[in-house]
Amino acid sequence: MPGVLIRYARDADLDGLRALEDNSFASDHLTRRSLRRLISRPSAAVRVAAREPGGPVHGYSLVLFRKGSSVARLYSIAVADERRGTGLGRLLLADAERVAATRRKRVLKLEVRVDNAGAIRLYERRGYRLVGRDAGYYADKTDALRYEKPLAVTARRAAQRKRGA
Repeated sequence: MPGVLIRYARDADLDGLRALEDNSFASDHLTRRSLRRLISRPSAAVRVAAREPGGPVHGYSLVLFRKGSSVARLYSIAVADERRGTGLGRLLLADAERVAATRRKRVLKLEVRVDNAGAIRLYERRGYRLVGRDAGYYADKTDALRYEKPLAVTARRAAQRKRGA
């Protein structure tokens, strides 16, 4: 998607992030306070998509990291209604994978509502494998499907291995 900048979120993005949360999810919303905390945490990567630096937020992803684990978790991904179908979700997902890989994570895991057909199609097209189902996972008791994907080794890591580092 030409002209889209994906960058780390800042406190100035909180209104846009909250609007995306409210418009994208029927329940299980992240609060403004939680989003502010996550933006500043090294164990989280909150990335936003905008047309210009400081411009309105059109989508975002949130990836969580646990120290000592080779697994990252895509906690949330959302795209504004007017940007759906433009490839922005695919770009945000690819960016989340890159961020996790640069932090030396080998696998990206996620949960998705069983009734979110568009997201399920996106994950499966991007190579995610269904690994389970959690009954009543969401606040409204909807089941979740669990997916995971092995992440590609970054070129830097491959070069380090080649040199014996």
